[in-house]
This record gives sequence, structure tokens and C-alpha cells, in this order.
Amino acid sequence: MRPSTTATTAVVARAPATEPAGGLSRAWRQARHRPASAVGAAIVVLFVAMAIGAPWIARVDPLQTDWKQVRKAPTLAHPFGTDDLGRDTFSRVVWGSRISMQAGVFSILLAIAVGVPIGLVAGFYRGALDQVIMRLTDAWLAFPFLILAIGLVTIMGPSLMNATVAIGLGATPTYIRLTRGLVLSTAAEDYVQSARALGAGDLRLMSRHVLPNIASSLLVQATISVPIAIIAEAVLSFLGLGVQPPAPSWGTMLNAAQQFLETAPWLAWWPGLAIFSLTLSFNLAGDGLRDLLDPRDY
Repeated sequence: MRPSTTATTAVVARAPATEPAGGLSRAWRQARHRPASAVGAAIVVLFVAMAIGAPWIARVDPLQTDWKQVRKAPTLAHPFGTDDLGRDTFSRVVWGSRISMQAGVFSILLAIAVGVPIGLVAGFYRGALDQVIMRLTDAWLAFPFLILAIGLVTIMGPSLMNATVAIGLGATPTYIRLTRGLVLSTAAEDYVQSARALGAGDLRLMSRHVLPNIASSLLVQATISVPIAIIAEAVLSFLGLGVQPPAPSWGTMLNAAQQFLETAPWLAWWPGLAIFSLTLSFNLAGDGLRDLLDPRDY
């Protein structure tokens, strides 16, 4: 039975007088209600700009040594001081942001590229295929993330490329399990079942109806995973398994600074502060993005 015109009019009358705010208005409202997330996002953007504009921001060559300026305290000429080889610490921190962002972002993109399709297939088809994939994923997850990354880099050899691949493979099981869980709940929705009843094939269902509706959750997870990958890259470089000297990396800078903590503590201040600021900002920005993409707030 169709609803009467009077009932329909009543429903319309009870509807809000104004439409939900647009994307920009909603983002501004979230920024006002969650200033920490807005500050975190701004700092992330600042680090991205610093990584892109490193050649223009750091005018001093980060590899240039000056034996007359060894372990000098911060001055106007060298705002962050100099290291044990007389290299400008500010330039090395700025160029190190490019390496950290590259390792963090590209490793998570690799994890998404590998993990999401596997989780999508496992959750969509279920059955024996799902069981096989999930048991292999459980075995994968049995290895601690950092230990697995160290083992893979040890096998492949120390370099930024190998460290990025190792971190990405270590993060892949998280995206397999997350994608599978999201697909299981999304595939049971009425709009997916209706599309199936209308004759939509599996590929169309996955690409047009399932994947777009889980993309926001995967994006939020990515913002949380990037800082973990950045820390992992710093740890690998600190251990000598990531970026190799003399390339500027926050991890290698901390490794070189550990023997001068009493005589030149600023060598550890700046790379440590950069790692702390960037990872904390990514987490704060991820919290804000999660609230922004939450459909319950629309």
C-alpha cells in the first residue's frame, strides 16, 4: 500500500529545514570541535611541503662536510647545529623528511595494493578460499611486525627500497583482515543483494558496490599505519638496515648522535622531535578523518 499524500506531506514537514552542510562546511565544523586533529593535519601538511620543497628550504648541501664546524651548537648560520662531520643538521633533518615520508607512504600503498584485493576476494567468496587465505594470514601475523621487517631486509639487503618493501609486506596482513571484515558486513547489505538480483556480476558488485563503501575505513586505517611505517623505517635505519650513510635519514642521525648525547645533545633533539611530531600529527589527523568520514554524523 502506498502512503497517502497527507502522510507524505507530514513526513516532509518534519524533515529539517536545512540540508546537511557540504563537505567544506562539515570539515570546518569538525576542525572547530576537534582542534587537535586540525593542528595534526596542518603539521602533516607542513611536513609534506617540507619534503617536497627540500631543495629550496635547505639551501646547504646535507652531505657537505666542514671540519672547522664539527659538533657546533645551534647558531644563525646553522639553526640546528652541526653533526660530528660538520654537516648542517637542519639540512639533514629537512632532507630526512623526504626519506621518511617516502618510506611511510609508499610502504602503506604497497600494503593496500596487496592486502585489499586479497581481503576483498576472501570476504566476497568466503568458503574454502576464505579459510585458506585467513589461515595463511594468521600465520603471517604470528611474526611481530618489526621482527618480520628486520628479517626481510636482512635477506634482501639494506637499502631504502628494500626497507620500504619489507615494511609494506609486514603491514599487509592488517589490510587483508580489515578488508575481509568490511566486505563481510557490506556484502550482506540490501543494496548489494538488490544489485545481485538485477543481474550484476561479481566483478561489478565488488568494484561498484562493495569497494567504494569500504574505502573510507581503509583510508582512515592508512593514516594510522603511515606513522607506524615511519617509525619502522627510522628503526631499520638506526640499526643500519635501512638508508645507508651518508644519506640523511632521521634513523641514521639518531644512530650517529647516540655517542654524543652528553657533549652534543642537539644532534639527537631534532631528528627525535621530527619523528615524534610527524607520527603524533598523523595519528591526530587520522582521528579527525575518522570522525569526518563517519556516516552517522551526516
